Amino acid sequence: MKTVFNAAASLDGYIADDRNSLEWLFQLGDPEDTEFDRFYDQVGTIAMGSTTYQWIYDHQVSVSNKPSDAWPYKVPVWVFSNRTMPRIENRDIRFVSGSVEPVHDAMCREAGDKIRWIVGGGDLAAQFYDAGLLNEIIITVASVTLGKGAPVFPRRTDAPLKLLSVKQYGSAFAELHYEIQYVNPSTAVKDQ
Repeated sequence: MKTVFNAAASLDGYIADDRNSLEWLFQLGDPEDTEFDRFYDQVGTIAMGSTTYQWIYDHQVSVSNKPSDAWPYKVPVWVFSNRTMPRIENRDIRFVSGSVEPVHDAMCREAGDKIRWIVGGGDLAAQFYDAGLLNEIIITVASVTLGKGAPVFPRRTDAPLKLLSVKQYGSAFAELHYEIQYVNPSTAVKDQ
């Protein structure tokens, strides 16, 4: 299967505002009739950065009467962090630091024939790209601008991305689905 960065972004290319908040996105409500549930059903493992994890923890887990039930993912999750993070009981969450390559290997073993999802942030997805491990990018563009914040993908790509599809969801969202085109395909790690 493949490794996919799937995230929402503002029209001007940010996945979080300058306070690392996603509140700007939730003001738009849920996109109508998206294929996200179908995508999630194909996910076998997840990687995310510490800012993404902390935001989920602060806004969903810590405010719940049942923190374990508030954690939104049922598959193994790797959280990249160089700091101590709050733990969630009875959930398969693995805290790691360093290079993405060994984590990608572990994600491949655990995911089997399912998708390895890079939830966020953009810098983590870019590290997978730098290592030749990212196959696709799916960005759901929301109809707001933020002016500044965390960029969706803070790297220059060596070659143009191949546009696979564009889908409109309601009046506020458009999903752009790209395939990574590495300049030297022999340097890109093949699907495992």
